[in-house]
Amino acid sequence: MTSDLAPTALAPFVRILGRGPGRSRNLTQGEAFEAMQIILSGRAAPEAVGALLMLMRFRGEGAGEIAGFATALRVTLPALPAVDLDWPSYAAGRSRGLPWFLLSARLVALTGARVLLHGWNSHQPDAADLRAALPFAGIAQAESATLAALLDRDGIAYLPLESFSPAAMHLLRLRDMLGLRSCINTVLRVLNPALAPAAVQGVFHPPYRPLQQQAAALMGQPRACIIKGGGGEFERSPAKDTLLFQLSGGLAEETTAAAIMDERLPGTATHPEALAALWAGTLTDPLATATVTGTAALALMTLGRAEDPEDALALAQSLWASRPFAMLPEETRP
Repeated sequence: MTSDLAPTALAPFVRILGRGPGRSRNLTQGEAFEAMQIILSGRAAPEAVGALLMLMRFRGEGAGEIAGFATALRVTLPALPAVDLDWPSYAAGRSRGLPWFLLSARLVALTGARVLLHGWNSHQPDAADLRAALPFAGIAQAESATLAALLDRDGIAYLPLESFSPAAMHLLRLRDMLGLRSCINTVLRVLNPALAPAAVQGVFHPPYRPLQQQAAALMGQPRACIIKGGGGEFERSPAKDTLLFQLSGGLAEETTAAAIMDERLPGTATHPEALAALWAGTLTDPLATATVTGTAALALMTLGRAEDPEDALALAQSLWASRPFAMLPEETRP
């Protein structure tokens, strides 16, 4: 990054977004790419960055803007090892419970798929602390330099955002100063830093499902599945029908995965050690088990391991029934 500040570098893009009713518009994908390049170069005045991000929030993010920002950010990333499935985790807020989806990702890795979890979370209760829960799910936290070895060993790893893109982390944490979420949360969900051919994404607000589907398509993503998930994560609610916004061969599709439980049973686990207990079979929790297998089913379908939600669920349930109870690597055991 350069220190040669150019205070007006973002002015043309701010004008496009903020000219007023009837004159303003969203940025094109090319304009968004150029604007993010300026931001990442360090030449943009911080006031202009804040203005741009908040105008985008006020107008509503466009798919081209998200794709342009994410594509520009990709150019700055370190080379990462090849993976099969991209699994971002950038949910923020206090509505989450235990991250059962970590066990879903672990289950998918048992099929031989290489799964990359990555992210950063904020404003969450202790029970939802994903990084604290990783050891109880048997998933190691990586740095860019150790990622390949961990993927080779376990088939799955978690990569913190700050370890592969400090610049993106800085933009994400502008929320602390601006007081509002920006489009960077959405950008990071579609970023897919290792260019996996399949990607899963969760959202909290339903309108973001088609937005992220369209952005991923603009970026050439072959396969994807976006859902309204628990607390904004890719985690299925087993007691509800789940609408899937998918890409298959780069083409947009919508499918409904039917509920797999008649009613939502109460969950009582509040400590992440419950993840290890559920995997080991020492905890009986029908809701948690259905969450794990139901979420894994959607990921397996996205990978192409099954043709429809019913076949994918049967595969996930079979994998769960035959899972190795002592699956926690020695280095990740709590």
